[in-house]
Amino acid sequence: MGYATPEVLVDTEWVATHTPDEDIRIIEVDYDPENAYRKGHISGAILMRWKSDINDSQSRNILSSEQFEALMSRNGITPDTCIVLYGDFNNWFATFALWVFKIYGHKDVRIMNGGRKKWELEGRPYDIEEPEVPTTRYLKIRMGHVSGTYHAEEPQVPTTQYKTAGHAPELRAFRSDVADMLGKDNARLVDVRSPPEFRGEVSAPGEYPTEGAQRAGHIPGAINIPWLRAVNDEDGTFKSAAELRKLYESAGITPDKDVVAYCRIGERSSHTWFVLKYLLGYPNVVNYDGSWSEWGNSVGAPVER
Repeated sequence: MGYATPEVLVDTEWVATHTPDEDIRIIEVDYDPENAYRKGHISGAILMRWKSDINDSQSRNILSSEQFEALMSRNGITPDTCIVLYGDFNNWFATFALWVFKIYGHKDVRIMNGGRKKWELEGRPYDIEEPEVPTTRYLKIRMGHVSGTYHAEEPQVPTTQYKTAGHAPELRAFRSDVADMLGKDNARLVDVRSPPEFRGEVSAPGEYPTEGAQRAGHIPGAINIPWLRAVNDEDGTFKSAAELRKLYESAGITPDKDVVAYCRIGERSSHTWFVLKYLLGYPNVVNYDGSWSEWGNSVGAPVER
């Protein structure tokens, strides 16, 4: 038995043979674009920065629907464009972007299986030139400084005026939602962080030692299934559906439950959310992007170690 929705994954060969055009956009989503996209990217791929394009750092929130529409419009994307996402850090931020695209109703969004890691392992070429975003030229006539003369200007504007197809808030959990589900028989919390984070031995991953919450530990009742267990070590691709099903169901994370995935800032948990929702077809799974950075800093929120 294969993936529930196999069309959400494309392999590196598919990407290599599909040139980006008005119907297909290849998008690299990076946490660290200077050390990823800027040093080389798939030819024709456009860059979206996780910190500043997919999120609103001022409000510590995902971008608004208006910001999303503007981001799509200035990149020449329509609601019918096929979007293929990939990126650094084992596609953490690419799956987070897919989650946001789905919140705002974009229909055809896919992940390049294995991300940058697999592309590089296969020795496939990178480009350092940033592609030009398709634009529409229009002629604007204005009166010149000298009476009776005119000058023509040709400013460029995005070709699309993207409008979201809707809003799917049911894909997202807030702190109050998580608090309400504590102790309920039909609910399951999946903590996808490393075991030391889960046990409360550290408050942040080793690579982010200064970004921990005030308290370490995990949300009461959470089950620790690190995101890394869902991928193949050698190339970062997702494990088979049978392996994934065994991984989660053996830990009590079953399709009949309401499942919430969380990590520290929501990127690793979006990876697990993608696995559960699209590769295994769980009907009721959400991403808690506030995650431990919010819960661990919330006064009075219960914590287990």
